[in-house]
Amino acid sequence: MDDTRHAPPLERLVESVDARAYETVSDSLGELLTASPEDRKRALRALRRLADEHPTAFESFLPDVTPFLTDDDRAVRLLTAKALVTVASAAPDAVAPAVPSLAERLADEDEFYYVRARSAEALGYVALEHPDAVASPAVLADLRVGLSFDEPEVKQKLAKALECVALGDPGRLRHRVSTLAEHLDDRDELVRYHLCTAVVVVGCGAPDSLAEARAALSARLADENAFVRGRAAEALGLLARESGEAVRVLAPVLDAESDEAAEFVAERVRFLRAASEEGSAESPVESVGSLAGVRATTDDAVTEITSPDADGECPHCGVDLPEGAPPMCPSCGAPY
Repeated sequence: MDDTRHAPPLERLVESVDARAYETVSDSLGELLTASPEDRKRALRALRRLADEHPTAFESFLPDVTPFLTDDDRAVRLLTAKALVTVASAAPDAVAPAVPSLAERLADEDEFYYVRARSAEALGYVALEHPDAVASPAVLADLRVGLSFDEPEVKQKLAKALECVALGDPGRLRHRVSTLAEHLDDRDELVRYHLCTAVVVVGCGAPDSLAEARAALSARLADENAFVRGRAAEALGLLARESGEAVRVLAPVLDAESDEAAEFVAERVRFLRAASEEGSAESPVESVGSLAGVRATTDDAVTEITSPDADGECPHCGVDLPEGAPPMCPSCGAPY
């Protein structure tokens, strides 16, 4: 009889994952904590596959996964954080108990910056459903401070996490709009987009709070990225509708590099003009200026922003991308 109880822990883990025998995964993970670095990495790759296919399974053994976030090997820590991002994006409830462990990785100044970035991303996904669990003053402070980092990958994930916090509870960032506005001119267009989106979300519930970001948002109407311009127009429209102060929109704001971007910008400029000229309480375009509208459009906007342009340039730093290379910029390291 083939008794797998005496097989090495890595083999038992892989077999348990393949057989969806989740009750035995915990025991194998506990033994793998003292296995070789290569075995630990192979175990985490197996869990990553499981996260892709059955993310809710992690609810049954999550406490046995989180210790790998503090593994001595940074590749193991990164694989663990990536697996939790995958789970959190599909099943945030399953990762909610890991918030303290993820927050510790985010706060650790000596941690590998990709681990910090992925931890922030996982926290953001959890915040969409459990803002109270994530958006503590300490975590919000770490996210805001991290926006000053040099690494684009880190700033992108932190900005995205702040956007998710806002989407989970728009009032959570109401008193932090000025801090977000300080980074609306970041060199990375994805950072600018996520932060502008977070500001829009805050404005959907508290448009008066956007007054302190008026100058920074107005400057984004000349942003080189159409989706950033669109979100800035949407935020200014919310503010104009509340304050009655008109905002002039110049023709170049409507310039866009794709049909999707052109429509995105045009709808939000119409909203801004209507709010500035008429003070209408109703948006001339359905869903623009609403929380539901932001939720419905932000993923598509990010997909457009992160797609390589027709000239094969990195959407983040503009460097020429080599043909046939992995989808990661050789200059700034950002995925595309």
